[in-house]
Amino acid sequence: MIASEMKRFRSVLIVAGEASGDLHGANLVREMKALDSSLSFSGVGGSKLEAEGVRLLARSSEMAVVGITEVFTKIRFILGVFLRLRKMLRKEKPELLILIDYPDFNLRLAAAAKAAGVRVFYYVSPQVWAWRKGRIRQIRRVVDRMAVILPFEKAFYEGRGYAVHFVGHPLLDVVKRTRSRETALTDFGLHDKRPIVALLPGSREKEVKGLLPVMLGAAIHVKEEYAEAQFILPLADTVDPQMVDRIIRAYPVSVTVVTGMIYDAVGLADMAMVASGTATMETALLETPMVIVYRISSFTAAVGRRLIRLEHIGLPNIIAGRTLVPELIQEDTNASRLADEAIKILSDRKRYDEIRKGLAEIRKKLGETGASRRAARLALNLMNQANVF
Repeated sequence: MIASEMKRFRSVLIVAGEASGDLHGANLVREMKALDSSLSFSGVGGSKLEAEGVRLLARSSEMAVVGITEVFTKIRFILGVFLRLRKMLRKEKPELLILIDYPDFNLRLAAAAKAAGVRVFYYVSPQVWAWRKGRIRQIRRVVDRMAVILPFEKAFYEGRGYAVHFVGHPLLDVVKRTRSRETALTDFGLHDKRPIVALLPGSREKEVKGLLPVMLGAAIHVKEEYAEAQFILPLADTVDPQMVDRIIRAYPVSVTVVTGMIYDAVGLADMAMVASGTATMETALLETPMVIVYRISSFTAAVGRRLIRLEHIGLPNIIAGRTLVPELIQEDTNASRLADEAIKILSDRKRYDEIRKGLAEIRKKLGETGASRRAARLALNLMNQANVF
């Protein structure tokens, strides 16, 4: 084959430092490749990005942290990854840098890309509407185009002089059951006439170590009220199954652990105990009533209370604009309180139905399906330096 006939690949660097970013990034990469087969991706992510053909330079599971003090345990590794990516931007000059959430790392990398003359596409906005609003000035300087996924973010940014594109929420395309209820019950070994509670302790090791024991303790209390209650834990692929098994074996309660299949498991459940984060949105889209739990180090929490000016921490409640589902934060995240809230949901049919109705309204607020395809067009358009919308 002569040189003129050889296919020229267009290089894209992508960084997704969390499990949710890996999911959204994988869907974005798939859509971008469908629109332009010449694209070649490398960067930071997890198994989902890798499955889409992204050459991983570091794994998101090694970089994911919760809070301020938690950063220190991984700072050397994270810094090493940053320096490697900065060198790539300077030496290899990819046509585009795609950043997904993970703001403290990604905004610094965006500045490095800007200095290297590499265009920057930010997908899934940092939560500047919750805290550190001053970061908008930094975003304006170093991000060429931003696609946001929450309905109120467009007005928030544009009210501060920065135009962004609302593409809808990418979870609308992926959160769906793959099995009928009858098949799921059989596959998971669960019984239809007995209450089913899903446990979602998070996607990071430290998070799971902190929250799973609380959930298991709560499960014991729930069993005292509902002796026939069943518990299912859909395991995130970023979490070590052996670690989870060791924690569960320390508690006198039976838990069905399934790898993946989160949507079938949560969709089957009567209610769920959920770590604050993307899983709360997945649970909301499945219209499963939940209790949201959030606990970080005391120091990080103290700083957060000074900086964060929000009535709620759970995205379902933020989008609903009210306390639709209970939230337990810091010291309130204990087995007794969690069990009480779970039992209230299971025992009050009127409240249960009201929560489900409110969760259905959230889906309507998130826009149309096709977010990943719209974001892919925006990213490619930026690469080609054309205007869109």
